Amino acid sequence: MKLDTVFTNARITTLDPERPTARRLGVLGGRVAGLDEDLDGVTADRVVDLAGAPVVPGFNDAHYHLSAAGTRMLQMDLRADVVATLDELYRVVAEHAAGLPADAWVIGAGYDQNKLGAHPDRDRLDRACGGRPAFLQHCSGHLGVVSSAALARMGIGDAVSSTAIPGGTVDTDRAGRPTGLLRERAVEIAYHAAGPLTAERFAEAIGRAAREALAVGITSVTEPGIGTDGLLGNNCADLAAFVRARDTGVLRVRTNVMPVADVLHEITPFEADRPWFGLDLGLASGFGDERLKVGAVKFMVDGSLVGRTACLTSPYADRPGESGDLREERRSVIDRIVRAHEFGWQVAAHAIGDAAIDVVLDACERAGRLHPRRDPRHRIEHCAVTRPDQLARLAGLGVIPVPQGRFVSELGDGMIRALGTPRSEWCYRGRSFLDAGLVLPGSSDCPVVNGEPLLGMHDLVNRTTSGGRTLGAAERLTPLEALRAFTVGSAFAAREETSKGTLARGKLADLVVLSDDVLQVGSGGLAAVTVGATVVGGEVEYDAGAVARDA
Repeated sequence: MKLDTVFTNARITTLDPERPTARRLGVLGGRVAGLDEDLDGVTADRVVDLAGAPVVPGFNDAHYHLSAAGTRMLQMDLRADVVATLDELYRVVAEHAAGLPADAWVIGAGYDQNKLGAHPDRDRLDRACGGRPAFLQHCSGHLGVVSSAALARMGIGDAVSSTAIPGGTVDTDRAGRPTGLLRERAVEIAYHAAGPLTAERFAEAIGRAAREALAVGITSVTEPGIGTDGLLGNNCADLAAFVRARDTGVLRVRTNVMPVADVLHEITPFEADRPWFGLDLGLASGFGDERLKVGAVKFMVDGSLVGRTACLTSPYADRPGESGDLREERRSVIDRIVRAHEFGWQVAAHAIGDAAIDVVLDACERAGRLHPRRDPRHRIEHCAVTRPDQLARLAGLGVIPVPQGRFVSELGDGMIRALGTPRSEWCYRGRSFLDAGLVLPGSSDCPVVNGEPLLGMHDLVNRTTSGGRTLGAAERLTPLEALRAFTVGSAFAAREETSKGTLARGKLADLVVLSDDVLQVGSGGLAAVTVGATVVGGEVEYDAGAVARDA
């Protein structure tokens, strides 16, 4: 038998308990054909000498907004490492706006008021953008600031009530005039007004994000929410853009897409005794191929900690009397989740506050009681403020938490201000989930924060905020547990553990070549490890020089 490729002279950590390490790996038809002695006497079209480099299974991010990451690459970059002050932000906006037509939208993304000291101001934004409609997205995606011209295009006047938008808020000053700051569903009105990208432009954005993901070792992502115009650039035809990206070869990472719950609807099939609930043609979780697949259905249950809209059982520490809200009535959330479960969907519910987590757990319990299914494997995206009593309930229901360790470093200081103690110690748990017997996926929520898995692993292990504080020391993981989260755990969360997560015969040949062994560098060395090459299906999709020569 002749193989396509053999990678040799490597230090491979397979994460397969049957064969935890190897030196050689063979590939045939995009899958692992064998390891070490399996390859004795076998020839290959290409033999790649990795010069003793460490190799691990390809990183899999369980919550990575590929389309939003790409879309933001087409906009002004307002992240804290680019603009450090509000004055600098206004200068960048003014320079960008000066090159646009007088009526064009001025779009930027990634600012963080915690780093800038305050949110941008509507009046100063008006001056900076020269009277144009402007929309600056917060790094979280749950907030944004707009100019006066943008407010007018959104149909919002100066007499608007701060509570006029169900599920959202338009902040006003003491005189009742909008400040330009939008929260939650008010942000969606700005998205509507700005309009979607063309399919070609959207596919281009996806391709750009895929290239960036490959450069940090990512071979698979779960895109948490398509088919909505509640995200800038997205629309009801998102899947067509992903298909275009796949078919033109720019979707170079494996992608599971989550349709948002709002696009599910009743369908009356031929000679059926009851309507089907899902997508047209009866599509449901699992449809697709190894490159692009329909995953879970995404429900938005509450908001965000940064916007103080995550739904808590007790008020925010820095806003007495405010506990956040559900995005829709509790009964409606439960009924819709039960309906999706009934018709075979895997459910992925965005729930950050502990009260929102309670609602999702109630829904999953009710769904399982009314419509028993074997291993539905529902998920709670973020599962951020998780009370101790909720851990056993998560495990008992088999619900997978999908937290973001990266939030601890980049947003942790804000969590401490918002929640105080002990609640901030419950945020984005790691160790407690594993100790409860739960599977823990690795994820970033990129582009809310930097999506590098190696940084994510560093944060799961160290849990140090950008301000130097330790947040939840008892939740720290070992480097091996962190690596398993971004490989084995994420594969399980996507129902793909039979094809991804470990390097074993028959599994997809997705792997990452590293500069150093993540299991040997110690907790302080993880962030310094770099990616030498990323291989998807045996093909080198990114190379920083690690596989440039044949043996």
